[in-house]
Amino acid sequence: MLTAKDIARLPRDGLEALLAGGHPVTPDELAGHAYFGVSLGLPALVERLTWKVFAKAFFHAGGAVAGCNVRLEQHGVEGPLVPRRDARGEPETFGPFVVRPSARGVLLDYGASAPSWSPLARLRDPLVAVKAGATDLLVGATRVAVPWGEARTPSYFTLERRAPWPLR
Repeated sequence: MLTAKDIARLPRDGLEALLAGGHPVTPDELAGHAYFGVSLGLPALVERLTWKVFAKAFFHAGGAVAGCNVRLEQHGVEGPLVPRRDARGEPETFGPFVVRPSARGVLLDYGASAPSWSPLARLRDPLVAVKAGATDLLVGATRVAVPWGEARTPSYFTLERRAPWPLR
């Protein structure tokens, strides 16, 4: 069985094949969990300017499943899931999204929550399970909605279920 470490070593075409051949998950299977994310496929300079590890939190909101990204302290891919905290002591979140069912798994739709002028408004992340019937390891990618469909980006990621949401 593939692990997150195995996936991190895959070339871009291997990541795309894994995403295309992944197993479906439902929004409800994700709700109530925080997943430890590892960014894959971005140039090292971009990762240094942004992040290598992050979290995605999933929760029920208004009759649907929604989520957000959580900034983490950067302790590396083997490190703990430790959120950066704001002045009130709450985890720093950004990039809210709505989780929509799709033919292959789910789609994290940032456009459902972002104003049309925001760079996030066009982002969509397809997300699938690595193993059938298991939601402990997921693989996803970042796509950009364009008038003729979607454009691929070099950004892929793994998500490992590590904690209940909200994080304490």
